[in-house]
This record gives sequence, structure tokens and C-alpha cells, in this order.
Amino acid sequence: MTKYEGSKGELRRALLAVRAGLTADDVTAAGEALARHALELPELTGARTVAAYVSVGSEPGTRPLLEALRARGVRVLLPVLLPDNDLDWAEYTGPDGLVRARRGLLEPAGGRLGPDAVTGADAVLLPGLAVDGRGMRLGRGGGSYDRVLARLARAGADPALVALLYDDEVVARVPDEPHDHLVHAAVTPSAARRFTAV
Repeated sequence: MTKYEGSKGELRRALLAVRAGLTADDVTAAGEALARHALELPELTGARTVAAYVSVGSEPGTRPLLEALRARGVRVLLPVLLPDNDLDWAEYTGPDGLVRARRGLLEPAGGRLGPDAVTGADAVLLPGLAVDGRGMRLGRGGGSYDRVLARLARAGADPALVALLYDDEVVARVPDEPHDHLVHAAVTPSAARRFTAV
């Protein structure tokens, strides 16, 4: 388990610096391995609807996982970034149904389902930069997924929360604040880790 010290900002900068050194081949290989481990999680094996995201840049690749879930007949919802940084959702219909959006993101071109669509998901795949042994996740700091997690809590929804990360992003401790949420599992290219504290 990697040990990082410092504030959320310092931890984010350190982790993003490591990601910046990855090649396109590194990202692709990580995405394929990550998909294999994620598909073995019982939370995804029995899921009918999964809220996911399309990775961009040096994020662990999600495309193999998106395609594998769709091939299983799972309804996959992808986020659409709203002007206030909240997330709407639309159904994933395949790579040809994605369009370029703000901030370099890829989003579904299809009809919007509304921000509350996520409350019907059996599992939510979360981007992030780190998770610790408690299951505390460190996001990028934009707040979009904090809103999603708060929306799930308000609705009484209890989907499996799964962070997708690189191996060295499972760290000893993530600084946390009262609004932060624990995840149920983290999947990396080498393993799936489950957290019992949630």
C-alpha cells in the first residue's frame, strides 16, 4: 500500500504527476486488466443497471469494461456534465454513440434521463485518484460525484459504489471531510479490493 502524506491537494498533485508519466499503452493495458477484475465482482455480476463513465486522458481505461457490461445485457448509464458541474445521465449505446463535450469529456449523444436516473443503478463506478484501506475515496476535487453520492443518500438508494484506480492509488490514508463517502470496493489492474467498513 503506497504511503502519501499531506493535504488532499498535495495528494492529488502527487497522484496526477504519476499518471502524467503513463503511456497510451499503459492506459490501454490497465483498462483491459481492470475490466477483467471488475467483471468478477458480485456487485457487477448481478447488476441490471450500472452508472459508469468514459475514461479520458490518463485515467484507468473504462472502455473494455463498458463494452463487456453492454455485451452482458447490462443497461449502462453515462454522465453528462451540466453547466453547474452536476451530472445528468444518458444510456450508453456503444462507442459510436459518444460525442466530444466540454473539458475533453466523451458523453452519450442520446436523450437525457435527468440527474436522478443514477438512483436506479445497482452499481455506480466512480472515477477517483485514490482510496484507502477504509474505502475512503479521493476524487479530483470538482464536486460532481460528491453531488451524485449525496443524491443517492437523499433518495435512500444503496447501489454498490466501486472506485476504478491504478494499483499505486490504493494508499495508506486519504484525508477526509464530513461530506466524503466511503466506497464498497476498488478495482485496479491487479485486483479487486472490498471494504468491510461500509
